[in-house]
Parts: sequence; structure tokens; C-alpha cells
Amino acid sequence: MAVYTEVGDDDLVQFSAEYDIGEFLSCKGIAEGIENSNFALTTSTGNYILTLYEKRVDPADLPFFLGLMDHLAEAGIPCPTPVHGRDGEALRQLCGKPAAIVTFLSGMWPRRISPDHAAELGRGLAELHLAGADFAMTRANGLSLNSWRPLLEKSESRADEVAPGLAGELSGELDEMEADWPASGPGGLPSGVIHADLFPDNVFFRDAKLAGLIDFYFACTDMFAYDLGICLNAWCFEPDLSFNVTKARRLLTAYRKVRDFSDAELTALPLLARGAAMRFLLTRLYDWLYTP
Repeated sequence: MAVYTEVGDDDLVQFSAEYDIGEFLSCKGIAEGIENSNFALTTSTGNYILTLYEKRVDPADLPFFLGLMDHLAEAGIPCPTPVHGRDGEALRQLCGKPAAIVTFLSGMWPRRISPDHAAELGRGLAELHLAGADFAMTRANGLSLNSWRPLLEKSESRADEVAPGLAGELSGELDEMEADWPASGPGGLPSGVIHADLFPDNVFFRDAKLAGLIDFYFACTDMFAYDLGICLNAWCFEPDLSFNVTKARRLLTAYRKVRDFSDAELTALPLLARGAAMRFLLTRLYDWLYTP
């Protein structure tokens, strides 16, 4: 269960009193998620999400995350909106941890992904990329290429416990990526604000229409095509590990109708998708081996 910090009723009553959100009625821990402690908060004015940011989150990054959600919501992107307290601040302290309340989004994430889901995702991702273009803040991707070799080195001695030969396979893949990884920004692939973690459980639907994007706590400034690579991996492979070309085509076609991508982005996409797989594999490998 993704509740690492227990919050008492008295603490919640005092905390919620700093907002104009009505009387505190109930608070229930949310099992999904692995980074922070999340709670479904109900007050007399409605439902909210309370998040306590645990040690993996750098407090210095929180103004970027919360500011981005405010910016995207103002641009019409369906995402949680930080609730600001009576003093105008969205970020506060609760039980000794940084904490914030955001609005609740209704909808369900898709357990069985259809091509229509993939198309809606492509459209929503492109709209997010365009909406973030005039967001003033930037944040480097702390889990991009230059972090992967150090991550592998932390797990390399035990990687073969998970699968024989895994350490050598990952090292060889990294050799290729480090040699061929495209540049970003001016003179490189188009870059801007990306979500960087848009797995199916971070996308809500209602009646097969995209209703919300959540969990912006890996958002950063990086290549738009890298975000597409993450989504191709997360949305377009079947349980038998086969690649569903129809879902991928629908995702990319819908994306291009909103924000067209260049030939260079398309050429780089297979490598970026491999890199996205590497990023998530390495972080999960470390946690599998070393995190209780």
C-alpha cells in the first residue's frame, strides 16, 4: 500500500482548516502509487487528493510540479489542480513532510487498452506538449541517459539473480544508447515539458474519452519524442509481449493531428523507446533487489 506516513485525525482537521474547502469528513489511504503517500480526502465541499511527498521527491522540485499543474489546467488540459490555502500557498507541511491538496478527477484508468484508448492518449499527449510550451519553469530530467549507467552499476552485481545474463545485456544496450542518443533542444530534437510517466494508470477515461491526466511528479523538460516512446512501451504491447501495431498507429496518428513531429523525431523513436524501457527497467531492478 502506498501510504508511508500515517496521518492522525487531529492533524488532518488542523491541516484542512488552512483551506477554504469546508469541513473535514473522511480520509482514506490510496493503495496505488509507489512514490508518495496519497489519501482520498472528503470534505463538505467535495472530494480531493491529499499527497505527502516522501523522501524520493526533492522538495526543490515541488514548485515546478504544482506550478505545471496550475498552468496546464488553465490551458484546458484535464489534470488535477493544486488547491491554494487562505494564504495563497499550495505547498505546506503535514506530519513533517511537504504536502499538498489537489482537486479530484473522476474516471477510470483502462484495464484493457483498446485502439480507441491509444488514439485518445495520443491526442491528449500532444495537447499537453503544446500547452506546456509557454510554461516559464524548467526541470532537468533526473532519470535520463546520464543516470542510467550509475543505476546499472548499483545493481549490476546482482542483476543476474533476476534473469541470467541480464547484467551483460543491459550493459551492451547502454553502450549503444550512449553512442547514438540524440541531442535535444536547439539544434536537436524538439523539447519542452513532458509528463515522463504516462502509464495507463495515470490516464483516466469516461465513456472511452480521455477525462484526465494525473501524477506529474516525474514531469520535466526533455524531448517530446521520448514521451512518445514511453507511451508506445506502456500502451502498445500485449500480455504475450507482442507489439500491437494498430494501437501504435492510432496513438501516433492522433498525436500528429494536434502536433506533427519531424522526420528526425520519427527516425529517433525506436531508440528513444528502447531508452524509455531501460529507464523503467533499471529503476525497478534496483527496487526489486534493494527495497523492502
